[in-house]
Amino acid sequence: MGEPQPTSRFCFVCGRDNPVGLGVRWESDRSTGVVQGRVTVPEHFNGYPGVVHGGIVTALLDETAGRSLLVDGGFEDLMVTVKLEVSFHRPTPTGEPLTMVGRLRRRWGRRAEAEAELRRADGTVTATATVVLARPPASFTARWEAERPFWRVDGDS
Repeated sequence: MGEPQPTSRFCFVCGRDNPVGLGVRWESDRSTGVVQGRVTVPEHFNGYPGVVHGGIVTALLDETAGRSLLVDGGFEDLMVTVKLEVSFHRPTPTGEPLTMVGRLRRRWGRRAEAEAELRRADGTVTATATVVLARPPASFTARWEAERPFWRVDGDS
């Protein structure tokens, strides 16, 4: 699809070194303004048998929306979620390839709004989200600085 986005070490959704995380990798398409990630969620993240827990679905959508901020290559633009609205349209299956797609809707001041959707391999949308993000206070950003040296694309040294 496009250019790989960097990941962190221990993020639950994308962390390279998180032994209980989902390990999602992300790609940006600057021409369309879209970020995309793929994952197959294992059964131990079931809510009901064969169905991804709603909290996991929400985490995937939240991360996807946040990553829409990075599509233009601006990996310095750290924002955090301040509002998250999720709609569950159909059950999201475990053990099947899933695709997350996100887009930035708009920016204003210290805030941004993004949207994300979760799709099955056949294109069926199982869940969508609208997310409002905000630039965090300096005290939060200072903690992020300690992780910055480890924020990279797989294969980078």
